[in-house]
Amino acid sequence: MTEQPSRISSRRLRTPRAAAIAGIIFGVLLITIYTTINLNIPAVPDDTGAWLETSAGPISLVLILVPFAGIAFLWFMGVVRDRFGLLEDQFFSTLFFGSGLLYLAMVFIGAALAGGILTAYSMNPRIATEGDVYIFARAVMYRINNVYSIRMAGMFMFVLATIWVRTEILPRWLALSTYALALVLLVSVGFLPWTTTIFPFWVLLTSAYILYLNYRYQKDDDEGSPEGEGGGFSA
Repeated sequence: MTEQPSRISSRRLRTPRAAAIAGIIFGVLLITIYTTINLNIPAVPDDTGAWLETSAGPISLVLILVPFAGIAFLWFMGVVRDRFGLLEDQFFSTLFFGSGLLYLAMVFIGAALAGGILTAYSMNPRIATEGDVYIFARAVMYRINNVYSIRMAGMFMFVLATIWVRTEILPRWLALSTYALALVLLVSVGFLPWTTTIFPFWVLLTSAYILYLNYRYQKDDDEGSPEGEGGGFSA
């Protein structure tokens, strides 16, 4: 009796259509985080640390959300890249990945510095606020959050807008508005604390629009298919 050759079945991985929700989650979480920070921590790098006595609790709470926001942002990057499809270019993809990952790394570093300040304060309030360690950590945290990270966010948006204009995979009005917001982030001097919320707000709106497109084309495909199995757009 001849043995039949074994077969290895495989299925092509596809991005879940609802994956764009990750960008909405990221936007909501980071807007919450930055709003709490802006309302409780002075927007200057040379503050005296008085906020530690009154706002340590809220800041500690929102810092817990940072890793989850980071995970959601990685999903968002995957969703955006999936829409490139065969139009993906190595040069622009390098800028896309580099700026996005650098932005995320700086958000994590800034959160880690804030967490370190809170831990030091809980162990010894006097040394934490009166020593040079606080001055250094606070200045670094400010520079990362209000200068370098938002520049990388602006670069991320500028690259995406350029890709959208060249490939036309998303409407021109979205690309042009992205250019405008990216310019604000790139040229801002770092002393406007609420500029940190521009990027997560943009991610939220972009993800909502992509999600709308996914379900719209899914509905069109289902109506056009006799068995209700259309191809549609992947997320």
